[in-house]
Amino acid sequence: MEISTVKTSRIEVVDSLRGFAIMAILLVHNVDHFFFPEFPVQTSPWLNLLDQLTVKTIFTLFSGKTYAIFTMLFGFTFYIQHTNQKKKGKDFGYRFLWRMLLLALFAVFNSAFFPAGDVLMLFVYVSLILFICRNWSDRAVLALIIILMLQPVEWTHYVLSRINPAHQLPDFGAVSLHQQVVETTKNGSFFDFLRVNVTVGMKVSLMWALGSGRFLQAAGLFLLGFYIGRKQLFINTQENLQIWRRILLVSSLSFILFFLIKRMLLQSDPMTQQTAGLIFDIWYKLSLTFVLVASFVLLYEKRFFRDRVSGLRFYGKMSLTNYVSQSLFGALIYFPVGLYLAPYCGRTFSLLIGIAIFSFQMIFSRFWLSKHKQGPLETIWHRWTWINFGKGEEASGLPLTESRVSPKESSKDLQ
Repeated sequence: MEISTVKTSRIEVVDSLRGFAIMAILLVHNVDHFFFPEFPVQTSPWLNLLDQLTVKTIFTLFSGKTYAIFTMLFGFTFYIQHTNQKKKGKDFGYRFLWRMLLLALFAVFNSAFFPAGDVLMLFVYVSLILFICRNWSDRAVLALIIILMLQPVEWTHYVLSRINPAHQLPDFGAVSLHQQVVETTKNGSFFDFLRVNVTVGMKVSLMWALGSGRFLQAAGLFLLGFYIGRKQLFINTQENLQIWRRILLVSSLSFILFFLIKRMLLQSDPMTQQTAGLIFDIWYKLSLTFVLVASFVLLYEKRFFRDRVSGLRFYGKMSLTNYVSQSLFGALIYFPVGLYLAPYCGRTFSLLIGIAIFSFQMIFSRFWLSKHKQGPLETIWHRWTWINFGKGEEASGLPLTESRVSPKESSKDLQ
């Protein structure tokens, strides 16, 4: 399908899917107290059992999976913006680099209130892959996606460890640095809290990403979203729905296979667990990610499901605003710089708090978008991106969402 045959305006299912991802990330962060490891010391046996069930359910379903959805849709957004400019005979690449520098500012602000948990700066670094590959052929992009998803660095360490049993993995120091951040969060002043978060905390996040395969995975997911955009797989056609059914089947079988291999590798030596075990853990989570994505896309075609979840599109359209404000809520509720409720909130109660935050953000998103085209932070980012440019040279597109669409247009235009 040629790009020119389909109008690159909003695709409702993508906004809703992004909203689902941001919501799930919020719930995971609340259950984990935004990486601040303080919980009630003593609870009743039944509440302790309920907390364990909450952790297992939320982390199994969402942890590492909805982050992957969020990352992939970032690449899809780039496709929309790049394509809109390409139709005008312009190269969006260099403007995109400026856009990522602006994203770094939002990342610093977000990290100030989210100790060691910011992912936006990782996006800034990894986004260079989109700039490099923006004009590559589909075949070349797909080949690089496969290479990145195979996790060549981890396989290299595994092979070296087989050749030389004394081979050691590099220690990026994320654990010790995170403990420093936790201590400052607990005992430092408000300004110490901010200072350590934007220095040591951001370093922890990036070092952990290096040690966990997240850098290559994020690069692969960016390109995958870009590739999905090129293939227009989110457009509602019978052919695409059949492709999503196949993806659901293959992902489900892969999820089971990788899970079993992962469990088997847990019985191996520590080096194998930290290399091959890590790879299969990543693949297992990625397979479940595509089970979620394919299921969501297919179910969205059913009226009963779409009527119940389509409100997520408002949440997804303000993804940057909602993502950053989650960190503010987390600091206010759980940390000593705020109400310091972490020692009193078990996992289940924290999940309920997350649901309450999501409900508030959803109401605010609906209200704001009824009066504005973009969310507050999305508006700032869009205006700063196109500063010194005339209106005719603006790219349709929100920071972490798809391109704008007039009130008269709807997702039916793309079906």
